[in-house]
Amino acid sequence: MADYLLDTTVIIDCLRGKRGRTELLKKLASEGSTLGCCLVNIIEVLTGMRKGEEGKTLDLLRTLEYFEVTRQVAELAGDYRREYRQKGITLSLADAVIAAVAVFYGLVLLTDNEKHYPMPEIKLQSLGS
Repeated sequence: MADYLLDTTVIIDCLRGKRGRTELLKKLASEGSTLGCCLVNIIEVLTGMRKGEEGKTLDLLRTLEYFEVTRQVAELAGDYRREYRQKGITLSLADAVIAAVAVFYGLVLLTDNEKHYPMPEIKLQSLGS
């Protein structure tokens, strides 16, 4: 059993019934795993929400554990962006925050986009593209 932070694409795939994500998340939850999100996930999901998806989108988001973006998380995200920029790698603000939340809270990041998260200390579970 692990505690997971869901990458935004995983949440969107679940909402749209794609790539077996709904079944995967139900399985993880039934095993006692915590499934979570953060500020960035909510903003990104609501930004891309289609007409008629409001109810099920909010219902799903509200079932997820919410992990706060604290001052320490924000500082870690800034550190990641600076560190990787110096290596010639541009991390998006969203990915840096998601990574920082996962690392700070000791969560496994469930993602399709492992290349977005080059930090060696992050625990990833890649779902592949």
